[in-house]
Amino acid sequence: MHWLKLALLTLLVSGCGSEDRGKAYVSSQEGFVTVIDLNSMEVIDQMTDKGFPRGIGVTEDGKYIVTANKDNASIELINIRSKQVEKEIGVGINPEFVRIKKGLVFVSTEPSSTGKPPSKEVEGHEEDNDDNEEKIPAKVAVVDLLKAEKVREITAGPETEGIEFSKDGNQVIVTNEADNSITVHDFDTGKLLKTFSTEPYGLRPRGIKLSPNGEIYVATLEFSDNFIVLDKNLNYIQTVKTGKAPYGVSFNTAGDKIFVAAGKSRTIEVFDTKDFSKIKDIPTEGKRCWHFSFTPDDKDILLTCGRSDEIVVINAASLEVTKRIPVNGIPWGIVTNPRSMGSLDQPE
Repeated sequence: MHWLKLALLTLLVSGCGSEDRGKAYVSSQEGFVTVIDLNSMEVIDQMTDKGFPRGIGVTEDGKYIVTANKDNASIELINIRSKQVEKEIGVGINPEFVRIKKGLVFVSTEPSSTGKPPSKEVEGHEEDNDDNEEKIPAKVAVVDLLKAEKVREITAGPETEGIEFSKDGNQVIVTNEADNSITVHDFDTGKLLKTFSTEPYGLRPRGIKLSPNGEIYVATLEFSDNFIVLDKNLNYIQTVKTGKAPYGVSFNTAGDKIFVAAGKSRTIEVFDTKDFSKIKDIPTEGKRCWHFSFTPDDKDILLTCGRSDEIVVINAASLEVTKRIPVNGIPWGIVTNPRSMGSLDQPE
């Protein structure tokens, strides 16, 4: 009878347990991916990923982590279960931003930029060394996951950065830092459909995000300390001031708030989507905090702070910092499995 009581007790305890919140995956530029258990908010593993990984994504089936690696000009596919790199696929010079849709990986490349990390004494927007006078047209590499090969390229502006998709999935929207433009391309062919100049409103577009209802885009302009609001056809609506050096941006799942990581102000700033008024500045105290993700249950926000080697955890309801998780190696990007809203990803 002892074993029966033990089995019943185990079943009772497991039945009373809360639902698994999933895991977060953090790319660190010094060569690994850190795994955070979202139930305990603790680091539980690190997977080796040599090659200066920055951009990071999770495949739609949840089986692989995809990282963009500067040192070998490739993306790497890391099996989540085995923790091993299964594929390395060349994509082009200085890959950075990763987005995944319909079994395809879209990777921004920056041949005009050195992609050097900033010195430890400097923070903000110095990471990309833009002294190269020759602004080479950049490419967004498109990789077919089933074929495990690059199948085409999209020619964008010099120094591509953020990547977003239209609500219907027929268009790819790209921010181009060096020529202050946002370009719209056909999803299937990469054909240029529209170019929007940000220069009348600000310089160096970086993050871009579509609202959950598909009605507006917001794009951060790092050198002008603001973001712009565009309608679904990329027509200008409004400029909104932010703290210094805004980069990562995302709506929450409900779509009633916009979150912006202002790196040099060391804040995440929260705005109301009805009138774009500021709700709150959340002090993070972290250095070079660029990208963030909600947890799949939308209860917390995890922010990567590269120069303080930590993840800052923010309660999404109270908008207060609740924890700091040490993650060494210059953490750059963060995504979750299951996929969730954030500056680098979103659920399907």
